[in-house]
Amino acid sequence: MVVNSTEDIASMNIRDKLLNSALYSFKKIDAKWHNNPLFIFEGFTSDPEKKNRYLNENQIYLGLTEKPLIHLNDLKLDESDINPDLLIFASRHRSETARPAFLAHITGNWSNKADFGGNPYELSYASAFLFKAAFLSLKKQYDIQDFNQFPNFSLDIEVTHHGPTTLEKPLIFMELGSSTEEWSIIEAGNLVARAIIETCFKYVKLKQNKSIQIGIGFGGTHYSHQFKKLISEKNVAVSFICPKYFIQKLNKNIIEQMLNKTLEKIDSFIIDWKGTNSDDKKHLIPILEEFDIPVKKTKDF
Repeated sequence: MVVNSTEDIASMNIRDKLLNSALYSFKKIDAKWHNNPLFIFEGFTSDPEKKNRYLNENQIYLGLTEKPLIHLNDLKLDESDINPDLLIFASRHRSETARPAFLAHITGNWSNKADFGGNPYELSYASAFLFKAAFLSLKKQYDIQDFNQFPNFSLDIEVTHHGPTTLEKPLIFMELGSSTEEWSIIEAGNLVARAIIETCFKYVKLKQNKSIQIGIGFGGTHYSHQFKKLISEKNVAVSFICPKYFIQKLNKNIIEQMLNKTLEKIDSFIIDWKGTNSDDKKHLIPILEEFDIPVKKTKDF
């Protein structure tokens, strides 16, 4: 299910483009979610059978809430007729630099601070395939645009951060950033909307690829260049990424969360070697060695 919030300008911009696309259509259905009408994806204008060929029995729902997305702690599925397997949050992104950007990331809190939603020391449920599908879909839409249309926009993945963390469904944030000016740009909202639809189809395809290596990431900064390269250029999918400044907070319990809350089976722990100092490695590696999972460097792929 794709989730929008009335509290979020960028989210509503993206929602408008989803509902008013010339490429595909959504249909309002009788069911409600969070007391708002639900929409269901009908298919593509130019190829009505594509949905059936690629999604099989799966559906794409479009839901709306009044809650801020980072504080959406209850899906209220007992009040709805749907039970989605995965969630895509269409969201704004805010940063101090206000750098225009398209981004994707998984949610969770690595420390006792939970100022931006979720609970301390808690991670959301996640899918490495969904994360890879989201970033590749943003990249595809970004690459096919006229280069001059978004000359100042970056394309990024972020490490795991903020809420929600309590939802029992794997989720991903796909974001338009990073100030009120960008949140309302029609073409930018349209790019993210198209990428969201692309993500649903790409996820189904990636699930069928048995050769993709599934990893959990450690090290680097908030905008993780090394894991961005892995996800976009290698046959690797990653779920959680813990940045270097939280590695000293890690313990066996949090690593177990990372493993248990990833939808896919983990093949390896992956460390951004240059993005992790010696003290952090001394803390991290002995913890990882308690698990029967290989420890690799990002350059090993």
